[in-house]
Parts: sequence; structure tokens; C-alpha cells
Amino acid sequence: MQNRMMITGAGSGLGREIALRWAREGWRLALSDVNEPGLAETLKLVRAAGGDGFTLRCDVRDYSQLTALAQACEEKFDGIDVIVNNAGVAAGGFFADLSLEDWDWQISINLMGVVKGCKAFLPLLERSKGKIVNIASMAALMQGPAMSNYNVAKAGVVALSESLLAELKMQEIGVHVVCPSFFQTNLLDSFRGPTPAMKAQVGKLLENSPISAADIAQYMYEAITKGEFMILPHEQGRAAWALKQRNPQALYDEMAAMADRMRSKSRSE
Repeated sequence: MQNRMMITGAGSGLGREIALRWAREGWRLALSDVNEPGLAETLKLVRAAGGDGFTLRCDVRDYSQLTALAQACEEKFDGIDVIVNNAGVAAGGFFADLSLEDWDWQISINLMGVVKGCKAFLPLLERSKGKIVNIASMAALMQGPAMSNYNVAKAGVVALSESLLAELKMQEIGVHVVCPSFFQTNLLDSFRGPTPAMKAQVGKLLENSPISAADIAQYMYEAITKGEFMILPHEQGRAAWALKQRNPQALYDEMAAMADRMRSKSRSE
């Protein structure tokens, strides 16, 4: 019976809600994050919800910390059934304003953190015929303006997931990629961008979202059970993706108009 899951970025937000959703099914959870107080709180909530597990501080930029996490799953759980590469950070800013350091920081966490997570846990998943769940973003599919480094990192997560879907099928390892749109979360705590105005604009989008991290975790649970590969939890996101597939130029035009509006707004502030 599959009931062992590892989650990165489990100290808050979506990672915590994923932990709680699976905890309600009695799963054992390996919870990791750089935020240790948040992790302790998640574990407490997981136990109250009917699950159990352990916590381990882990910075996904450091491969040795991820292999240590895989080793801990081996020792404590005798393996793993599902890994959720969820750790991520927010970023924004027009391309001309983003530094190369901004790019390195974004790619190292949001893309390479996922690559390293998959790599560290693959031997365990080969044994259990388990599942990989990578958290990307609608930004991977829509490429909104003023977030090119975030878009590229998340698009990389989708491309990685598609590659693994093809490569790991013979080994009976399931692969899923989740592309949420903006949702109510504490993602702004990690936000990095050249202008405060950009952070304020992203903050507004997060606040106005009709969907919570708990809603996304529930949607994920149902979609993974059904075996869906690309999981788009937002109705609006599904509609936008359908439009892009049907008429990409219409979407590009809308994004260009949005970029103009954002530039005008930041100039007037």
C-alpha cells in the first residue's frame, strides 16, 4: 500500500496544505523546508489530521541535503511512494531590470531544486514504482509580462516533467505536474524583484484570488488519483490554456497589452 510521501517547501502555504490533505488519509510524511518553525507547526497539524511523519531542514539548492532527506526516508519509512517537489520562491520585474543574480537565484531554487529532488529520490521511486509530483505554475504556460525569470524556471519544470513522463513510463513511475495560477499564499514572503511596485501588483493578484492553497491540494488529490499528468487547478487557468492552444496570437497580444498597462501604472506610482 502506498502511503509514504516527501514534500519540499512543507513549512507553509501549498506545501503545508498538501501535507494536511494526505495526512487525512493517514499517510506518513517526510516534511522539508528551510523554515524550521513552520515545519514544526506543519508536523503538529499533520498529526492532528491523522497522519504522522518527521521533519528535516532542507535547502533544495544543495543536492547533498536532498540526498540526506532521501536517506532519512529510507531509514524511517523504508522507502518512499510519492515525492512532491514544491519548494519555490516568487520573483518579478521587467527583463531589463532583472540582474543576472536574480536569474541565478530563481533558476537555482524553482528549476534546479526540482531537478535535484527528482535525481535524489529516483532510486527509491524505482523500487516502489512511485510517483513524482512537480509543482510548476500557470506562468510556465502563459508567460505573463514582468516575470521572465519565474516563467522560464517554471516552464523548465513542465519540460522536465514531460521528459520524465516519457522516460519513466517503462519503470512504472508516475509523473504529474501541477500548474496553479495565483492563489492565496505566503509566496510574497520570498518575493524578489527590482521594484516595490511590482511586489504590490503581485500582492493584489494573490489577495484577489478566489482559490486557496487548501482548494488546490484537494484538486491535486483528486487529479492524481485519476492519473492526470498536467493538473490545472484553476478554472480560469484551464480556459487560458485552451485559448492559447487554439489561438496563441490572441494570448500574446493580451500579454503585450498587459505589459503596457503595467509599465504605465509603475510610471504613475
